[in-house]
Amino acid sequence: MFAAATKSFVKQVGDGGRLVPVPSLSEADKYQPLSLVVKKKRCFLFPRYKFTSTPFTLKDILLGDREISAGVSSYQLLNYEDESDVSLYGRRGNHIVNDVGINVTGSDSVAVKASFGVVTKHEVEVSTLLKEITTRKINFDHSLIRQSRRSRKAVLCVVMESIRTTRQCSLSVHAGIRGESMRFHFMDEQNTRGRDKAIVFPAHTTIAYSVFELFIYLDGAFDLCVTSVSKGGFEMEETATFALLYRLRNILFERNRRVMDAISRSQLYLDDLFSDYYDKSLSMSDISLKEGTHIRVNLLNHSIPKGPCILCGMGSFKRETVYGCFQCSADGQKYVRLHAVPCFDVWHKRMK
Repeated sequence: MFAAATKSFVKQVGDGGRLVPVPSLSEADKYQPLSLVVKKKRCFLFPRYKFTSTPFTLKDILLGDREISAGVSSYQLLNYEDESDVSLYGRRGNHIVNDVGINVTGSDSVAVKASFGVVTKHEVEVSTLLKEITTRKINFDHSLIRQSRRSRKAVLCVVMESIRTTRQCSLSVHAGIRGESMRFHFMDEQNTRGRDKAIVFPAHTTIAYSVFELFIYLDGAFDLCVTSVSKGGFEMEETATFALLYRLRNILFERNRRVMDAISRSQLYLDDLFSDYYDKSLSMSDISLKEGTHIRVNLLNHSIPKGPCILCGMGSFKRETVYGCFQCSADGQKYVRLHAVPCFDVWHKRMK
């Protein structure tokens, strides 16, 4: 009966789907601000989630003994009085009957009357809490953390606001059948015993609450998921590994791109250099065989192996040659390797 009344309250008050009804009167005191609850998806057939209370608060799963400084503000929300008819053939009606054990012989409906009176809303100062958690870490040795990490479907949530009654409240249920001109009339007016039930519960009872999910990182840091788009849970080791590999891939890709750009620029430079050489009417003998110029030699005759040309052999393709010049030096060697045509003449034109 209590669960039916809180569900009806949440359905009518709304709050964008963030409010969760308290499931039972015995657990109402476990849904206070900064208390922890576990959110778990039932199965793929049920889109809604199941929330389970815990005996812990946010402070209990944090390292250190420092209290959480974020305060809780409260204000009056509304005055709630409700009376509704529930069909016995629906799931909600069956739940009420099983919950309170009312006599439904000859009835097709039950009337539920909830008198909550003025209810208040108590909510955590979100901005203050967000600043504080930047310096706090999760204690992975806590039993609740260990159990939640083992379950892939479990998400830890912290209660951020609760709605409470301010006075002693009553819930009553009455069984009957729907009449055309009356809301209810009894099938047998002489036998009404067991058709009415009522409960009274004390003031300051929590009837609904809302939560923020927690996303916990491998290093113990955590975030509050303040929007419905962000999802809570635990950072998995494989997720962190994939993220690291993805970053390394991007670094290698960028480095490879820079190398290819450098090679492309060097190739363009060589193309311009060689085209400038061929555009002129000079032959190999115009420079290399003139008197006083450097002499082209076969390096194999001097026991020097074949190797890359110093001018065109530094790109992506290692162009090798056996020719060179002893009158020039580079990279600590007393000779340079140069193709006979056209690198030998192009090199010495630049030297001049």
